[in-house]
Amino acid sequence: MYVSYRREMKVKEILDGKGIVNFIPMRYTIKVKNRRKVKELTPVIHNLIFICTTATIIRQLKEEIPYLQYMTNQRLGEKIIVPDNQMRMFIAVTGTYDEQLIYLKQEEINLKKGCRVRIKGGDLEGYEGIFMKVKGSRNRRVVVVVEGVIAVAMATLPMELIEVLPDKEVPASSDSGEV
Repeated sequence: MYVSYRREMKVKEILDGKGIVNFIPMRYTIKVKNRRKVKELTPVIHNLIFICTTATIIRQLKEEIPYLQYMTNQRLGEKIIVPDNQMRMFIAVTGTYDEQLIYLKQEEINLKKGCRVRIKGGDLEGYEGIFMKVKGSRNRRVVVVVEGVIAVAMATLPMELIEVLPDKEVPASSDSGEV
């Protein structure tokens, strides 16, 4: 969901108080406070918060918190709902606060240029993503995508930890927009 005026941490506090599962991708940044450098955990993208609850509770929250808004798919005009499995992978990768993670906007990635892979070792074993070249990086990386919202490129992984998945057949598109 979208939270206006950088109030995502305030909304997180409200949701935590109500026991509603939520997630804000964070990373460490260096800030200067009182002429000293301080390492601080800050949101990767301001105004973004993922909330896991029912549609009824979301409607109630929107009435209580007027600056909480749905994120919509600009192309389709529909609310963005992230599948649980996709969100689980995204949280597993971004929840590490790894400084080598590269966050990408949807328009910065070209999924057609990559191939689907599964990680077969380490902390992220079993997770899937797209193996592709990322701008600003020398090597190809595994990219985990939350469709319509954000993508994150993991640190470079050794080839022996990456298993290429067979291409899924893409059904022919129909005029109705259903796949």
